[in-house]
Amino acid sequence: MHTFADKKLLMLKPDDIVTNPNQPRRHFDTYELQSLADSISANGIIQPLTVRKGENGKFLLIAGERRLRAAKIAGLRRIPCVLHRTNDLTASLYAITENLQRCDLNCFEEALAIQSLINDFRLTQAEVAIRLGMANSTISNKLRLLKLSPQIQERILSANLTERHARALLRLPPEQRENALDKIIADGLNLTQSESLIEEIINPTALEDKNLEILQKPIRKSAIGDIKLFSNSLSKLLSTMQNAGIAANSKKRETENYVEYKVRIFKNSPQATQLKIC
Repeated sequence: MHTFADKKLLMLKPDDIVTNPNQPRRHFDTYELQSLADSISANGIIQPLTVRKGENGKFLLIAGERRLRAAKIAGLRRIPCVLHRTNDLTASLYAITENLQRCDLNCFEEALAIQSLINDFRLTQAEVAIRLGMANSTISNKLRLLKLSPQIQERILSANLTERHARALLRLPPEQRENALDKIIADGLNLTQSESLIEEIINPTALEDKNLEILQKPIRKSAIGDIKLFSNSLSKLLSTMQNAGIAANSKKRETENYVEYKVRIFKNSPQATQLKIC
């Protein structure tokens, strides 16, 4: 018998290890499992699995199902396991915490795991938050994700969208979520663009009001200054032409809607033929 961090280290047969029914992780990528199996074949299992005693000489897996699956693919006859003495609740907390720390769970798996703790062990959201080291608001936000249908959850994962994309979709009524998700995926919208799309769906008149506001926006004070600047520049240009011997003049007419300038250059001016207007 060996020890590992002051706990018993056992070399168990794969068939003696029973997977955890409360395992929070649901998705196991086939390619990743094969890559891990190849690594295990070459280097062995570096981090032991975590188990506890079960019935009939079996051991219940607390954490390490991915390593267990890969070890079976690699054909290992014995698997290193650390034996913990714990109850069902603590074992479930271990499994969730390990996956959270390793970032192995997607947002919906996290939500399902949290919901299982609440349902199976009659914990409150506040108790789960304390045990997992999360804010109560974080727990609430994650549980809200389960209001999305399984089909939408799967599409979000397949499109590699984020948890914040999922939370944004929750703002829409259920009957509008599919169409919005179609648009987000088809156009490859980022989070900001997705939130803008959803805002337009929720409040379609907001965009129209914004466009109307732009159209009705009064003339900038700086625009008036721009007109004066143009007028001064034109006057200087005419003075330069006249000093060069070119007969030219201008006439200004102003109405409520526009300012009109007419510039006249006489053809019989001795320098007129040298002037090129682009």
